[in-house]
Amino acid sequence: MTDRSPSDPAHATGEPAVGSLVGVPNAVGDAGDRPGLVGERGAELDLVANRDQLLRYYREMVFIRQFEDKVGEMYTRAKIGGYTHLNTGEEATIVGALDSLRPGDYVFSSYREHGHALLRGVSAGAIMAELFGKIGGCSKGRGGSMHLFDIEHRFMGGYAIVGGSLPLAVGVAQAISYRGGDEVVLMIFGEGATNIGSFHEGLNLAKLWKLPIVFLCVNNQYAMGDRPEQDSAVPEVYRKACAYDMRAEQVDGMDLLAVREAADRLIRHTRDQQDPTLLEAVAYRLRGHSMADPARYRTAEELQEWVGKDPIGRFYTKIEAAGLIDADAARRIEEEVEDEVAAAVEFAESSPFPDPADLGKYVYAD
Repeated sequence: MTDRSPSDPAHATGEPAVGSLVGVPNAVGDAGDRPGLVGERGAELDLVANRDQLLRYYREMVFIRQFEDKVGEMYTRAKIGGYTHLNTGEEATIVGALDSLRPGDYVFSSYREHGHALLRGVSAGAIMAELFGKIGGCSKGRGGSMHLFDIEHRFMGGYAIVGGSLPLAVGVAQAISYRGGDEVVLMIFGEGATNIGSFHEGLNLAKLWKLPIVFLCVNNQYAMGDRPEQDSAVPEVYRKACAYDMRAEQVDGMDLLAVREAADRLIRHTRDQQDPTLLEAVAYRLRGHSMADPARYRTAEELQEWVGKDPIGRFYTKIEAAGLIDADAARRIEEEVEDEVAAAVEFAESSPFPDPADLGKYVYAD
């Protein structure tokens, strides 16, 4: 439990807070339009009328942050092995983007997927147990951090290979279209995946076949240690969609309400029109690429600037100003979340490891 006020954007990072992120309201329009600037977004949620919903958003972001902090702690204590990639700093993008989905929709992710699984309803205990390699995990201890999976919640997995889930997500969207369903696929990936063939093949086929899929690129500014302008001739991901005549937008990924509005608009368009779309959320990961990465390729000044744009502190300031929350209420939320995260660790600790005799189990479908 931190002693900082929840209104301090750095309350979960310990870094000083400076700066603010200017919105990025860029868009590629419907078929035939070309990239260009658009005006201000439409009206945000009424901060008073939607009090419960907004407080839920805040709690969900705090939960993801504390869960990831605990995962980092468990990793350093050797409770978690293998590669582990955290969502720290991307909470507004996760909560804002997934809120407009229906329970029957499908979500595919990458290896940075803990927060996505939590928001889809996979229990914190099942996720933590999976990270521990225990049988109580959502993938029976076989997948670990990069391979969370829960068919009940239609969370179709994290994938270790960059862009590896893009063709699979397009395939599920094709299946939905083939049988005339009204579900949508949300395909979540990082900007580094937009430079490989499966991204371009996926967008091309999705548009060609009019598939119900929303491509969500979480541009956290670094593909491992390289910035977008270092490894892409077109660093603005949303602009790449114009090659496929696809509606696309770019949004401030550190602003929960901006992400929610843009995602809701594109998801509704895709569901109603059976027309794929792309959303680029410009965010920033506040930790290294993985737990094994000290992130020495970025300066302390850059990190300090982005810590000042922390999405949780930024959202707290907004709802505090509207009279929806105060420091005491925020502290109670943090304490409740701490208890839930601690219970997840306890569940993971108590769950047994898989029996070596079952090594070949789950290799093939029954």
